[in-house]
Amino acid sequence: MMKFPLIAAFAAMLALSACGGGGDDAPAQPTVSSPAALTRTDNVVGTGAEAVAGKRATVAYTLWLYSATASDFKGTRQEASEFAFTVGSGDTITGFDQGVTGMKVGGKRTLLIPSALAYGASGRGPIPANAGLVFEVTLNKVE
Repeated sequence: MMKFPLIAAFAAMLALSACGGGGDDAPAQPTVSSPAALTRTDNVVGTGAEAVAGKRATVAYTLWLYSATASDFKGTRQEASEFAFTVGSGDTITGFDQGVTGMKVGGKRTLLIPSALAYGASGRGPIPANAGLVFEVTLNKVE
């Protein structure tokens, strides 16, 4: 009669080990936060042509998730690239479009973009839902 309690104990141990024993080995998800409003900070004021509606702007940028707890609000770095778009045409997220408008070639600006002016409740790719964004943007060309 000792066989059944031993088999039951072995089955319970096997079940726990199969599911990882209750531990959580999943990578931690970033804390999602967002600034209250679009903020533009000119780090360098450019002297060239101005990015205005209807003009094609070429920018270099670095993107981070917004972090309310970081001193510079830069959380997890997402990407860095170059991008060309027509200002005011809806080619990019609203906050980026509004944030670049008024820059002059040679200018460098930091944008804090609330989720509502970025990817909102749905997120996109590695950008989680309701995440604010931080961009450092350099305006290279306006045509």
